[in-house]
Amino acid sequence: MKNIIHETMYILRPDLADEQVDEAINKYKTVLQEAGGDNIEVQHRGKRRLGYEIKRHRDGIYIQMNYKSSGNAVAVLERSMRLGEDVIRYLTIKQEVEPVAEAESEPVEA
Repeated sequence: MKNIIHETMYILRPDLADEQVDEAINKYKTVLQEAGGDNIEVQHRGKRRLGYEIKRHRDGIYIQMNYKSSGNAVAVLERSMRLGEDVIRYLTIKQEVEPVAEAESEPVEA
């Protein structure tokens, strides 16, 4: 059986202070936990130049979250991002990962 892992990349407004960025990250992490997400891994990618202007912004703060969850949790998270004013763009992808089988220990020849 394959494991389903979701990856959500979202872009926050560039005019947010560091405290506001941390609050937004914690808010979406909490929303995901309450909706049933687990093994949540957050990566703060920093402020970067956008490829094109989005909502009159040329820069954005990139955040990536990897997690295991049901499709319902993804829908709840994306709805929260759509209604919030701090996220200017988001994208969620689903990855099917093969479970790692226990490797048979073989003697290593030198």
